[in-house]
Amino acid sequence: MAQSAETQEPLNVTEELLKWTNSTISTMMLGEAEEVRDIARDVLKIFGEYSITDFIGPLKIFKKFGSYEQRIDAIFNKYDPIIEKVIKKRQEIVNKRRSGEIKEGEENVVFLDTLLEIAQDETMEIKITKEQIKGLVVDFFSAGTDSTAVATEWTLAELINNPRVLNKAREEVESVVGKDRLVEESDVQNLPYIRAIVKEAFRLHPPLPVVKRKCTEECEINGYVIPEGALILFNVWQVGRDPKYWEKPLEFRPERFLENSSEGEAASIDLRGQHFQLLPFGSGRRMCPGANLATAGMATLLASIIQCFDLQVPGAHGQILKGDDAKVSMEERPGLTVPRAHNLICVPLARAAKLISS
Repeated sequence: MAQSAETQEPLNVTEELLKWTNSTISTMMLGEAEEVRDIARDVLKIFGEYSITDFIGPLKIFKKFGSYEQRIDAIFNKYDPIIEKVIKKRQEIVNKRRSGEIKEGEENVVFLDTLLEIAQDETMEIKITKEQIKGLVVDFFSAGTDSTAVATEWTLAELINNPRVLNKAREEVESVVGKDRLVEESDVQNLPYIRAIVKEAFRLHPPLPVVKRKCTEECEINGYVIPEGALILFNVWQVGRDPKYWEKPLEFRPERFLENSSEGEAASIDLRGQHFQLLPFGSGRRMCPGANLATAGMATLLASIIQCFDLQVPGAHGQILKGDDAKVSMEERPGLTVPRAHNLICVPLARAAKLISS
């Protein structure tokens, strides 16, 4: 983004956000930023589709010949060697750490190391296999990479289209952090308006618009009998826009989540799954385990971008749009995470050259 600000060339913010989330998750899980960001997009795309053989029983005999199944095999064959290489590399590091060749503190312990150590522990009651480890790696990339990038992109789009909110957020960052240093994750707790922006973005654009659960026993809701074993789909996207639960639901208004505010009618609602009108991460035992990581990382990134850059919207012929014309499309496209229909293309304008260079 800093390079684009210097050259004043249009930047594909959508792709840059995906690179950022991929790098963050990769470093935490694998110890390095492996170029596996396409895993998330490919896996989530196929998850958002279905095979007709899953709904028409007699057709299951043809399942392995369907294009859907062939695409699943293609994804597996493409990424399995990459994940296998990473596991082999981290296994060598784990073995060296155990033998004392690597001293404590010389090499950071990452999530994959922990899984490999558990797999080797003979005292564990529950054994974990290499295939299960591979599955967990793909799960984390799929759940943590694309969804966070999409949610951040929606938030930036809302800020571009709502300059009042953007200016108010910038004033908060500058009053708390100042202009002499970059905002840090530890600052987020002192940035209530930034946190409210994240909440409001999750309300209008939840990372996972539909949460599914399995009914464990027969029950009746509003006269409808839900049989045991039924698949229940909870439309988080629709509830977040329901006027029964939200005042002016289609308006991007972070103030609704501010405490000690006359407009903060939803200030008591949190993201931890206790309020069913706002469930961007689900609820209960199967709630997303990365909720705190996603919200903290997203808030820090947003505050950094707000502090350092103005995102200018280019027109069809490359000219910078001004005033009411400087809007981006909020059209959605189908998918498991409901991303924007068009990539977010902007020309960054540096606001704090000293901070960016540092």
